[in-house]
Amino acid sequence: MGMSAEGERAASPRDEEWPEAEKAEKLARGAALKWASGVFYRPEKLEGLGHYRRREAQRNSSIQFRLKSTVQSYLEGVSAGLEQLRSAAQEVQSVCQDLGAARWALLDSADHFQGLQQMRELMEEHVQLASVVQVLPQIFSVHEVFSHILQLLHGQRLLEAHVELMMVEQLRDDILSQLHLHGLSSAQATVLSYFSGLQELNESLAKQLWDIVGSSLRLVREDPVLFVTAVRIIEREEKIDDTLLLEATFLPPGRPKGWRQKFYQVLQDTIAGARFHAPRLDAEGPGLARHLAALQKDIVSELCMVKDLMVQCVPAHYNILSVCTATYHQGLTSHLQEILREDLEKQGLFLLLEWALHVYHSPEMMGHPDLLPEVDVSVLGPLMSSELVDQTERRYVMKVKASVFEWMQRTLEVEFKEWFREEEPETDHQGFFQSALPAIVMQMLNENIQVASLITDSLQQKIYNMALEELEAFLGRLREALVQCGKEHQQDRAVPKYYISYLLAVLNNNLALSNSVSSLHPDTACREVPTSLQAALDKMQKKATQLLLEELLLDLQPLCLQLPSRKWLSGSQLVGSMCEVIDKYAKDFSRVRKPVFTLLLAESELLVASQYLRALLQRKMVCKSREERGQLCHRLLQDATQLRELFCGLGLDRSQQSLEAVFALRELICLKDPALLSLEVVGFITKYPDVSDEHISTLLDIRGDVSKEVRHVVLEMMAQHPQVLPEGYRPIFSTILVPVPELPFCLRKGKCA
Repeated sequence: MGMSAEGERAASPRDEEWPEAEKAEKLARGAALKWASGVFYRPEKLEGLGHYRRREAQRNSSIQFRLKSTVQSYLEGVSAGLEQLRSAAQEVQSVCQDLGAARWALLDSADHFQGLQQMRELMEEHVQLASVVQVLPQIFSVHEVFSHILQLLHGQRLLEAHVELMMVEQLRDDILSQLHLHGLSSAQATVLSYFSGLQELNESLAKQLWDIVGSSLRLVREDPVLFVTAVRIIEREEKIDDTLLLEATFLPPGRPKGWRQKFYQVLQDTIAGARFHAPRLDAEGPGLARHLAALQKDIVSELCMVKDLMVQCVPAHYNILSVCTATYHQGLTSHLQEILREDLEKQGLFLLLEWALHVYHSPEMMGHPDLLPEVDVSVLGPLMSSELVDQTERRYVMKVKASVFEWMQRTLEVEFKEWFREEEPETDHQGFFQSALPAIVMQMLNENIQVASLITDSLQQKIYNMALEELEAFLGRLREALVQCGKEHQQDRAVPKYYISYLLAVLNNNLALSNSVSSLHPDTACREVPTSLQAALDKMQKKATQLLLEELLLDLQPLCLQLPSRKWLSGSQLVGSMCEVIDKYAKDFSRVRKPVFTLLLAESELLVASQYLRALLQRKMVCKSREERGQLCHRLLQDATQLRELFCGLGLDRSQQSLEAVFALRELICLKDPALLSLEVVGFITKYPDVSDEHISTLLDIRGDVSKEVRHVVLEMMAQHPQVLPEGYRPIFSTILVPVPELPFCLRKGKCA
């Protein structure tokens, strides 16, 4: 126990110094214990204990041998390293001694180095003077070289002149560079003054170069050598610029020259100045057309020259064809905008739109076979922006609108004068009255719409909308002219002589316009007439129809004034005379086409029926006896039948006639029992809902046998059955005003019968 404790105490410092060793020993013991418990967990396994012991002993001896070998090799390496360190320390000590000796030797020689510094400065000065001596002949000959360069320039020996010019520039730049490096900036002014002739020579050379570039399109065809010479000189200068900019230590005066960029600028200015500074153009169109045609021809010709000749005279990286194409494109864009600032007429605006949107891209210009595929203006954008196109289209529409208005007004004036001619209007092959107005108006509008379709769909739509607006306004002015003509006819029915015939021609013209309007629409699938225009056409037809009916009314009124009367009641030919007047007008109406003819018949029949009823109700005749009522009913039946048969014979169906109201009114008068009037009146007002109390009261007065009580019942019955006008009902009684009956004077309060 004591030894164990002493061993633990002795091991404690080691354990504290090597804690990993203790941990490894514990893990090894634990692993061994676990292995032994696994192997010897049964008694019969103990027989192999000796075998396991020998095997483990052999393994331990093998491990110990390998450990000893490893430790031995490590020890030998450590020994060799220590020996090398000892040798290195001796060598370092020797070097330190040598360095110390060298230091003392240098300190002893410091005074001699000052003499070497003076020698070095003298040597540098000698080198500089030697360099100056070498270039002195060149410096002294500078002005003579200047004169020679000037002679070469005058003789257009540009390459030789440029070589000598570069040599002089190189000499000047070397001198300036040396001065710059040695900080002698004050001497630079003297050098620049001495070489001042270089600036004039450079300017003279540049002027000749830019003159050559400005005439490049001519020179590449006549004398390409001169143009190639200019390009070579420009490229030499570009290389010198690039070299100096790359070094970036000293930049001589006048650098970089940037002559390649100047080449592009001069070429672009030449193109723009030669093509896009035209004098003030003729706004009417011919001058502009010639100018655009000349531009088209010249641009194609010059681009072909660039593609076939100039491209071969310049380096590929110049992209000269693309540059020239872009220059023409940009120049044209600005030039067209400048032209559009003028107050162009519609022909000029149309020419510009057509040229910019169609001609420019066509095979006749930028799509020319000789230019393809190298020239592609599609990548340069449109010649006119969409905003400018829209603005120009609107200007064009306004000009066309003014022109259309003027033509229509002139047409209207001619039409108005024709109404007062001493001969009937023209007729077509079917005998219908007409004039040239619809053909003139529609041809004018259609031509403008078709012309606009040559530009863009949007312009065609704008012109179409304008055409409909102008046609609608024209119909309004035509209606006003018709009203004026009617007023003059009212003052003297003999003027115009063929008033009715021209009214019929107006109706035919209006029908022709109505049938032709849909054909103006650009889209054949869309043929609807705008509501406002259709309303204008309807108003025009209504006004002409109204004036015709007024004429018919003027001829019927003398006959209607004789209704009702005792003479009429006894059997006169009054309605026969009315039929003659109607038949005469119907023959005139036959000179209009069927839809309008049917309308005129229907309106005439309504006029006749309403005038007949108006005469009967306004100048009421009270029947004094049953015989008179029978006589009145018989006359009403004869008149209504005669008139109905007349209109049926003219082609108006009975279902379209308003004379049925006369037959219905006759039934009320012929009713034998007044007590049944209330029922009959209800049926009557149901069929004719525009009948008023005054109308019924007047009818009851005409009967002459209706008591106050029956009248009261009838009116009460009407009040209990108010009527609403159905849709599509043609009023007949609402246009007839009857005298208001005088109310009886009452002394006491109470309801008056």
